[in-house]
Amino acid sequence: MTTAKRDTYTPETLLSVAVQVFNERGYDGTSMEHLSKAAGISKSSIYHHVSGKEELLRRAVSRALDGLFGILDEEHARVGSAADRLEYVVRRMVEVLITELPYVTLLLRVRGNTDTERWALERRRDFDHRVADLLKAAAAEGDIRGDVEVRLATRLVFGMVNSIVEWYRPDGRGASEREVADAVVRLAFSGLRAA
Repeated sequence: MTTAKRDTYTPETLLSVAVQVFNERGYDGTSMEHLSKAAGISKSSIYHHVSGKEELLRRAVSRALDGLFGILDEEHARVGSAADRLEYVVRRMVEVLITELPYVTLLLRVRGNTDTERWALERRRDFDHRVADLLKAAAAEGDIRGDVEVRLATRLVFGMVNSIVEWYRPDGRGASEREVADAVVRLAFSGLRAA
């Protein structure tokens, strides 16, 4: 690799490469050697930017989690009926998932084998609980069907949203981000809203 290329390598481009390798090989199956080869830079150059692969993992899952938690601070997630706020949050979850696809994919694949993975799982559970609380509030307000148990409805909605990482490819040939978000909201809320 030429010096010019090495000089233009940034922590952000290194993170992007690391996420790609983690998603392909699995975090546990990725070594610093794998990252070095994929980035086309020496291991010492990687260590110039980060302390190791776990720091790269933490940065990657933080990016996904920050995007998801940021939704909860948006005005439409805080103001209005619980059902409207829930619908907004689900739409935005799809949008963040698609915008940050490799990062959210990695987040959804962590298993708790390292301190960073356990931290990410705990934050993810916190996010899930906050969304579930919105669904419970919508049910209490009578805007969500009463014949579907809230915990089950929450799992099904998250299952539908999270499954997007397995099939969505932003190649321009399939559905757009908006079309996917519209479809998820339409399917989830036409079935959940009280008549």
